[in-house]
Amino acid sequence: MALAHIIILLATGLVVGFAGGLLGLGGAFIMTPVQYLIFTAMGLPTDIAIKLAFGTSLLVVLPLAASGAWRHSIKGAVRWKTAFTMGSIGLVCAFGGATLAAHLPGAALKIAFGAIILLSAIRMLTARDPKIEAEPRENPWLWAAWAIPVGIMTGILGIGGGILLIPVLVLALRFRMHNAVATSLAVMIFTSAGGIIGYLINGLDVPGLPDYSIGYIHLPSWFLLAVTSVGMAQVGAITAHKLPARQLKYIFIAVMLYMGLKMLGVFDWLGWPL
Repeated sequence: MALAHIIILLATGLVVGFAGGLLGLGGAFIMTPVQYLIFTAMGLPTDIAIKLAFGTSLLVVLPLAASGAWRHSIKGAVRWKTAFTMGSIGLVCAFGGATLAAHLPGAALKIAFGAIILLSAIRMLTARDPKIEAEPRENPWLWAAWAIPVGIMTGILGIGGGILLIPVLVLALRFRMHNAVATSLAVMIFTSAGGIIGYLINGLDVPGLPDYSIGYIHLPSWFLLAVTSVGMAQVGAITAHKLPARQLKYIFIAVMLYMGLKMLGVFDWLGWPL
């Protein structure tokens, strides 16, 4: 790995940590494209590069989500009953999704990743804000039903699930934005663990992986991303409670739109260096 790659990963960790604590995301939607570009620059084929980026990102998400959830919990924003219910089901489904992803073409996963993020952003942008008096839905069966598709997509796309989970919490379960951000991080502790196990096990016998890899997890990349992201998650979480909910929502949507278009290759097609 070149020195430039090391610097890029350390800087990415800073951004990911702050965004994770601020927006309730694991940051895989940022880490995955960055790692994918680095792995392909190292000479890895697309199929291995994207799956290695997915698995490694999930291992970064786990401590990052725990760090951010702890800070939000201090503020009383995490709805732990929801988090435990959705997280335990999401863990099992994420393992299944990761196992499925190990047998799918890498190029298809990259496109699916971008498309789902983009559609989620558009849905949040066009949805009406819930009424102030509307209370969150206290229905464990409904939580469980939503946890299944979120968990599966978490495993398939190598993400913590926050970028899919927050629209569900806000639009379907009527959580206020700050509670959605906080609870999303708590759920990701579970879902990322399921995905990690899936990518690790299903990558053990794959030929052509770079040195210091365990399954579809590249340990040097994981360390460089994690060492800067975990602390910054605290900063992001503190900042989140100082921003109005509407402003927080639009920042989240803007980031989703950018990364969705990036993974779909729209900027490359237009010739824009973004």
